Amino acid sequence: MFRRILIANRGEVAARVARTCKELGIQAVAVASPSDRRQAWLADVHEVVVLGGNRASESYLDANALVEVGLRTGCSAVHPGWGFLSENAAFATMCASAGITFVGPSPEHLRSFGDKAVARSTMAALGMPIIPGSKEPVDTLEEAKRVADEVGYPVLLKAVSGGGGRGMRGVDAPDGLALAFAEATAEAVGAFGDGRLYLERRIVGGRHIEVQVIGDGRGHALHLGERECSLQRRHQKVLEEAPSPGLSLAERERVLPLVAGVVGKAGYANAGTVEMLLDASGHLYFMEMNTRLQVEHPVSEEVNSIDLVAWQLAVAAGEALPRAQSEIRPTGHAIEMRLNAEDPAQGFRPSPGLVSGLSFPEGEGIRIDTHLQEGDRIPPHYDSMVAKLIVHAADRTQAIERARAALAATRIEGVRHNLALHAAILTWEPFVTGRYDTTSLETHLDTLTAAAKGGA
Repeated sequence: MFRRILIANRGEVAARVARTCKELGIQAVAVASPSDRRQAWLADVHEVVVLGGNRASESYLDANALVEVGLRTGCSAVHPGWGFLSENAAFATMCASAGITFVGPSPEHLRSFGDKAVARSTMAALGMPIIPGSKEPVDTLEEAKRVADEVGYPVLLKAVSGGGGRGMRGVDAPDGLALAFAEATAEAVGAFGDGRLYLERRIVGGRHIEVQVIGDGRGHALHLGERECSLQRRHQKVLEEAPSPGLSLAERERVLPLVAGVVGKAGYANAGTVEMLLDASGHLYFMEMNTRLQVEHPVSEEVNSIDLVAWQLAVAAGEALPRAQSEIRPTGHAIEMRLNAEDPAQGFRPSPGLVSGLSFPEGEGIRIDTHLQEGDRIPPHYDSMVAKLIVHAADRTQAIERARAALAATRIEGVRHNLALHAAILTWEPFVTGRYDTTSLETHLDTLTAAAKGGA
């Protein structure tokens, strides 16, 4: 195992990785922008290096500076977390060239799975069911029209290098394709520096299902069950749960072993997330693969009683996978709520500033992942997450009850927040019954956010 690692991230992400490092006796070196320098989470690391300016491009996205810090502080590995450079093949290559282990997949897999069009082709060749669509990027509007006519409307344009819903446009009929193609291309160029798009059939009323996987790079991979991630606003996840209330046992037993087998055949190493879409008939289709941990990985940890960061570090250090597939036995139900400093009543406008009051509940089945303490500031330069509130219970009904009680006992003062929105979701009939899809939250958002006007 590693003696000292660099955490190339910030905030809740860095705090999460640092916690595991502390439990394993690994010295963690953190980088911090000037605006982050006095944040509470930095107290839990062995060493802090102030890096660049407040903009992410001047600090957490400066690959050269991060590698230099790793070398200067004697780190043998770097954990990129999620976001920032976590899926950047060039950064992983730089780390390898410097003799630093990148805690994640190989640069080759970062490239092949990071290119979503290539990932679709790769997974299809390995036997994964994929949504009908283009085999290659659609480089022109004319090509997009041809593929759309072949697969049938409605369709979805997606950025090859995309993520977080950017560079994505749905098209219901041929007369809307030209504008959507132009808008998606421009957004993809601005967000990723890559305007290439691919096109797939849009499955209306589908559910967003994620399969957590981890491979050893030697042909073996495990699946750790699935997560339900369909409660989304503008393709941004709001609340996640595991297991999915919408996936049948038969489809789970059919597809999840296939996913693990395909990932193993690809020679994939470390943790990853296979994102799939469940159609109205109950069948799963591959969408894309994220070559990192996800924000919502704690629900998978809770139902499996594991530490995915510890598993990542073990695999990166050349150790065997900690368990066999037969030893993975998920129990109970877990729910994660993303608590953000934002104003749902004002279009979810971020609310940076001083957190003058902050307290969370404790007790059985309650987990809080946060980087903040009362008196910390939320800078305007990064995301607005305050914490992730995760609950685990014997079944879904009890998990919902526990989530309601935990949320009611949470206090955030000084900034606007989305606690009331989560409280509304937890009593919302489509969620309580488990009968929702990727369009449900967006469709009923006005009603749900009406309850959030008092959050401050």
